[in-house]
Amino acid sequence: MEILLIIVLVIILLVCGMAIFYASIYNKFQDYIIRINEVESIIDNGLRKKYDLINRAIPIIKTIIPKDREVFGEIVKLRSRKLSNFELYRVLERSSIEINSLKEEFPKIEESEEIKKIQTSVIDIDNTIQEATLYYNDNISIYNKLLKKFPSNIVASLSKYKEKLFFDRKDMSDEDYNDFKL
Repeated sequence: MEILLIIVLVIILLVCGMAIFYASIYNKFQDYIIRINEVESIIDNGLRKKYDLINRAIPIIKTIIPKDREVFGEIVKLRSRKLSNFELYRVLERSSIEINSLKEEFPKIEESEEIKKIQTSVIDIDNTIQEATLYYNDNISIYNKLLKKFPSNIVASLSKYKEKLFFDRKDMSDEDYNDFKL
């Protein structure tokens, strides 16, 4: 009878220990998932603000350059599409480059006070996005390591967590990304 009681206690202790172990690792994953979601929101808001600012700059720039000049075709097409933050980042970067090249070609653009204000705001947003991206990638790195390392990989597979991509500003259609499918 005593042996049976000892066996039952050992089993109860093992089950409780495993439950505590599972809960602690599960909570660690949840902590990183929350951090990642929060910083994704910051990046998303920054990109949306930058998109709005560039959209505000377009009509101003179009009044300065010749009417027959086709500009900002890519950004205008975005109004009807839903993009990931990765894609939106790349389109906005190309649009910023286009604005800078137009400023060199048409110095009057640089004289516009509204364009100066927009550019200052875009620079501030770019700095915020840069900082958020670093924080995002740091948390993605830790999260992805947890997915791979024992014993947290057991909890990850039971919870069906998947590896996440870094926000590295590369084109998702690049061959490197086509080879890296999750």
